[in-house]
Amino acid sequence: MMKSRHDFHPALRLLVYCVMLLFTLMTIAPLIWLMLSSLKTTAEFQLNRLGWPQNPTLFNYASAWRVGKFGTLFLNSLFFTIASTFAIIILSVGAGFAFAKLRSKATPVLHGSFIIGILLTIQSIMVPLFLLVNAVGLYNTRTGVLIPYIGMGMPIGVYLCTEFIKGIPDSVVESARIDGAGYLKILSAIIWPMAKPVAVTLAILNIAGTWNEFMLINILVSAESLRTLPVGILRFSSALSSDYGRQFAALVIGMLPMVIFYLIFRKQITKGVSAGAVKG
Repeated sequence: MMKSRHDFHPALRLLVYCVMLLFTLMTIAPLIWLMLSSLKTTAEFQLNRLGWPQNPTLFNYASAWRVGKFGTLFLNSLFFTIASTFAIIILSVGAGFAFAKLRSKATPVLHGSFIIGILLTIQSIMVPLFLLVNAVGLYNTRTGVLIPYIGMGMPIGVYLCTEFIKGIPDSVVESARIDGAGYLKILSAIIWPMAKPVAVTLAILNIAGTWNEFMLINILVSAESLRTLPVGILRFSSALSSDYGRQFAALVIGMLPMVIFYLIFRKQITKGVSAGAVKG
């Protein structure tokens, strides 16, 4: 029988709490240091890298937003994140339904062609992807960014959705077919409501990944009007010198939306991760 937390020795519980507290501090301390450093001027930071700001200022934020053109970058990040997340969820649930419930001889081959994408890394496809996007005339376009984003998110999405939908009894689909419902009707009226947990999990994975993505957007676009926050943050650092105050402010600006996203949807995130786990 599994022991409750009250059954463990007090010393052991204290040790566990201390370890958890240590890891919590290791996670939070760099974020606090980053926010405090963003309130310093570059000169003050170089003189006192670990101390509290003597004359806190928000000038770095205003300067970073203006010089980095963060208004445009923020909207681009928001667009790519929302559009790719929405497309990945829609396509992954539809493909997962087909692979899980509409079996044929081609199903293992098609399913495997999706899943093998999980093994691919961005670094391994950067050069051929750039050449392909450039060859078909999609370089420096929103479509040329969205298609790779969706393609990179689909393998794990199809895998999770397929395994999740396999857990839905076949009798549910068969009963709907007997009642005259088509597959699209079954997908929209039955599968979609039941697949909300795995959809939330996919949203969590893709929102965080796309918002912070740097390598693909850096090689797929060169136009300033199409770049995103991670690329814009790089402007404040160079090989020879750094404007630390504005760079830290830029990092906070890029990080803050994800922190707010977690604080607002933390309950849904926790439920989505636990309920969206792969079923055996």
